[in-house]
Amino acid sequence: MDPTSPLEQALHAARALVLADLVAGRVADADVVSLVEESVVQRRWWVEQWPEGAPYVAGLVAQDVQDALLERYGRWPLCPVCGTGDPHALDVQPELGPDPHWVCGEAGVKVAAVGSLGEAIGGAASS
Repeated sequence: MDPTSPLEQALHAARALVLADLVAGRVADADVVSLVEESVVQRRWWVEQWPEGAPYVAGLVAQDVQDALLERYGRWPLCPVCGTGDPHALDVQPELGPDPHWVCGEAGVKVAAVGSLGEAIGGAASS
C-alpha cells in the first residue's frame, strides 16, 4: 500500500488520535501502545476491503483498544464528568461513523472528540 494513500493516511491519523488519548490518560505504556499497533494492523485489512470506511477507522481503533484494555487492565477511559457513583468508562460514538467522540452514556453528554481527551481530563501528562 502506498504510504501516502488516503487509506494509509486514515490509519496513521487513527493511530495518532488514539495514542494522544492514551498519553492524556497516562496509560501509554509500551504494552498498551502495542495494542494500538495490533488494532491498526487489523483495521488496515478492513479498510483495504472497504475503502469507503476510511473515515470510520479512528473510532474503530479507539473501540478496539478500549476492548483490549478492558480484557487486560480494566475500564478506560474513565468518565471525567460524573463525580459520584461507580466509576464507568466512556463510550465511542458513533459506533461506526465519522467524527468519533468519547461520550458518557450515563450523563448523555459528549466529553471529547477521539484524540482530544486530554482537554476533558485536564491536559496531557507532562514528563
